[in-house]
Amino acid sequence: MILTGRTSLVALACTLPVTLAPAPATAFTVLLAALAAAVVLDAALAADPAALRIDRSTANAVRLGEMIPTSLSIANGGRRFRGQLRDAWPPSACATPRVHALSLTAGQQQRVTTELRPIRRGDQHAAQVTVRSIGPLGLAGRQRSRSVPGQVRVLPPFLSRRHLPARLARLREIDGNLPALVRGQGSEFDSLREYVPGDDVRSIDWRATARRSDVVVRTWRPERDRRVVIVLDTGRTSAGRIGVDPTAGDPAGWPRLDWSMDAALLLAALALRAGDHVDMLAHDQVTRAGVFGASRTRLFAQLVDAMAPLQPALVESDAAAMLATLSRRARRQNLVVLLTDLNASALEEGLLPVLPSLIAEHQVILASVADPRVQRLAQGRDGAAAVYDAGAAERARNDRRACAARLRRSGVQVIDAPPDELAPALADAYLAMKASGRL
Repeated sequence: MILTGRTSLVALACTLPVTLAPAPATAFTVLLAALAAAVVLDAALAADPAALRIDRSTANAVRLGEMIPTSLSIANGGRRFRGQLRDAWPPSACATPRVHALSLTAGQQQRVTTELRPIRRGDQHAAQVTVRSIGPLGLAGRQRSRSVPGQVRVLPPFLSRRHLPARLARLREIDGNLPALVRGQGSEFDSLREYVPGDDVRSIDWRATARRSDVVVRTWRPERDRRVVIVLDTGRTSAGRIGVDPTAGDPAGWPRLDWSMDAALLLAALALRAGDHVDMLAHDQVTRAGVFGASRTRLFAQLVDAMAPLQPALVESDAAAMLATLSRRARRQNLVVLLTDLNASALEEGLLPVLPSLIAEHQVILASVADPRVQRLAQGRDGAAAVYDAGAAERARNDRRACAARLRRSGVQVIDAPPDELAPALADAYLAMKASGRL
């Protein structure tokens, strides 16, 4: 049994006759008994919430920051029902309205809609649906909660898609120039031409030579459908929040992992249009998600769906296990794009020991999100505390620069950029490799 606000108002109103009565104790007892009897009677007359049948219908997925409706269909199998319903979701789902009013006659159906505008990526699960039945006097009622399963997958928003048209235009320009730039080397057949002194005799096409009076050789070009493997580091360094969430105005920003996903989606979209194969691996100590060998038509949807439920794990990433997984799942001479943090201590214990083996098998790009707050702290001079903060920030920046320089000397291309600039910088690095014939 539940009490309503009207019961409190009636009890407050009863204080006046109790105060004015010649026998306050007697008046209090009589009025209390009357109010209690009315409350019990009202609760008994309230419809039973268990008589309601509730079904849910909702879409399966929504992009972060967008609105998605979820509906409940309520059918009344008992006597007249008057009350309220609350469809509870996690706070990060931002469900509105909070409460729905219900008024159902026997056998009637009603549909209520709750709008969700999630501010966190991942799977959002509906909590219990609570139904409150109010009696005819409005003093009391019955309440019951039940589970009505519902799930919405909140997908990455792909904010960097605004950079895609300019990069596609650059890709078309490269595609127009590339055959003339790189013909003659590689492993993909291009054309036949007459033999000239100095040509490799292993390139002679004997069948074509037999059909002509001149010796003919094959020419080659680099493979056009190369494989790009995107590796997302989901270890502890990916949990730090950076920047400001432009879709929700969240001052705490997104986790580093979300910014990495945004850059990965732009690179994947660009590589697909370039005709390359794209694989994805999310790894810390174990593999959290993987997309390998997907068809071109379904690849982008599979990437988004695989990334959506990923959350940072507060563990140290195991680079050796990641390399072993790559060796099993990917062939040699791929472009491996590792999205992680330029954290000196984490890289010293994780990536650097296995880096020679990784570079021997693949071309490697390491992309990292730089925290713009460190840049702002390094410029602070407004007091003793700000100067100490500036010193700490400058030391952190120097550590990142030293780590990046060490990786570059080892043959790794390093991209260290603020959140909004990481995705286009990574796309430009990919296009530069295409233009130079290295990919």
